[in-house]
This record gives sequence, structure tokens and C-alpha cells, in this order.
Amino acid sequence: MRADSDEGWIELLFKVVGEGLRLFAEKKLGDKLSLIGPIGHPFKPDTDRPNTLLIGGGVGIPPMIFLAEHLTHDKQDWHPLVLMGSEIPFPFELQESTIACVWLPTGTNSSMPLLEQWKVPGRLASLSEFAGCHRGFVTDLAQMWLESLTPDEIAKTAIFACGPTAMLKAVAGLARKYNIPCQVSLEEFMACAVGGCAGCTVLVQTPEGPAMKRVCVDGPVFDATTVFPSG
Repeated sequence: MRADSDEGWIELLFKVVGEGLRLFAEKKLGDKLSLIGPIGHPFKPDTDRPNTLLIGGGVGIPPMIFLAEHLTHDKQDWHPLVLMGSEIPFPFELQESTIACVWLPTGTNSSMPLLEQWKVPGRLASLSEFAGCHRGFVTDLAQMWLESLTPDEIAKTAIFACGPTAMLKAVAGLARKYNIPCQVSLEEFMACAVGGCAGCTVLVQTPEGPAMKRVCVDGPVFDATTVFPSG
């Protein structure tokens, strides 16, 4: 979710859902872990498209926070908007945003404290009726924002997303509708994470035709049109 190469630390966000993560959660300050990374290919923002729409769903939220922080501290003049969705309680305290989003209905005003600290506009969506969140899908919020843009603003916009496959497919459809470049980070189980086992392969459209690509080393970030060519 966060990293600082100068200070030499990384921050992970995880949910305890099995024995391995239970043991991981029991680690104490000073314990040592064996890690490998970074692996694969990251998001690649384009300076010609500084209006960056970041969409995270569920466990796809941490990568969007990582990208938002990178853009905020980068020397380029980026304009990120972070939209996040979850059907279980968000892994942070909800904070009423002080950053106006005039394209939104009144009352949709919850955000993440870190985003508020970085002065990055953010909004949340859920069907679980959490306070200040849009009742619906996170792609609903994306649609509202895109509809508020002028053609010139659309021409300077790019989309970055991580989350469940159904959400990513819907995001890819929005990007196609507005003719906006879109990069998606896929969620797949990675057994070896070095490309050896081919357990995380997905079908990707390439200039040479359809091909199976390994998410751990060929991804996890792909051009949305190559993974979701239609639909």
C-alpha cells in the first residue's frame, strides 16, 4: 500500500483469511520476514494525461493508495481522483472530506484520512450503506465524474484500476465508451511469483494474436483493451 525507498520501508494492508495470514498477523516488531519484490510491471502514468482517475475495489484499494501517493509526491503536475468501493467495512476510518466534488450528489462526502492529508480528492461507494458513501458501485461514481468533464478534459484523462474482475471489466467498458486509456492491475493467485509455475496466467490479446500471459511477471498491470477487448 505504501513504500519509501529512501527510508527503506514498505507498508502492507492485508486481511486475515487463512492460516498463513493468521501467522503473518502474529509477527511482532523486530521479527524478520523473507520477501521478494518488486515483481512484474507497474502502472505507467502518461504526463500528457495528468487527470488520473484511480479506481480501487476491495483488495484493489491498496495499490490505488500507492499510486496516489506516488503522483502526489512526483514533480509532475498530476491531478488524481481516487474512487474506492467495498461491501465490507473499509480498512480505515471514514472521514468527511473537505475537498469539494461538485459533480457529486450532496451527502456523498466520505473519504480516506490519508487522501485528505495529501489533499487528494477521494470518494467511496458501497451497497452496504456506510455513512457518506455512494449507495451503488464505484463505477457509478466514475461515470458521474466522466460525464462532468469537457472533451478537452477527457483528452487529458487516464484511468488506473485494481479490483475484482467484474469491476475491472466495467471500468474497461467505461474507458472504451469515453475513449480513455485504461490500465488494470489483475488480482490472481501467484504461487511462485517468478513466472515458473504459470499458475497465474490470463488470456491477453497481443499484436501476434491471443496469448496466455503470466500475471506475476508479464503483469500485473495490463492495458485494459488487451484483457477486456469487449463487453
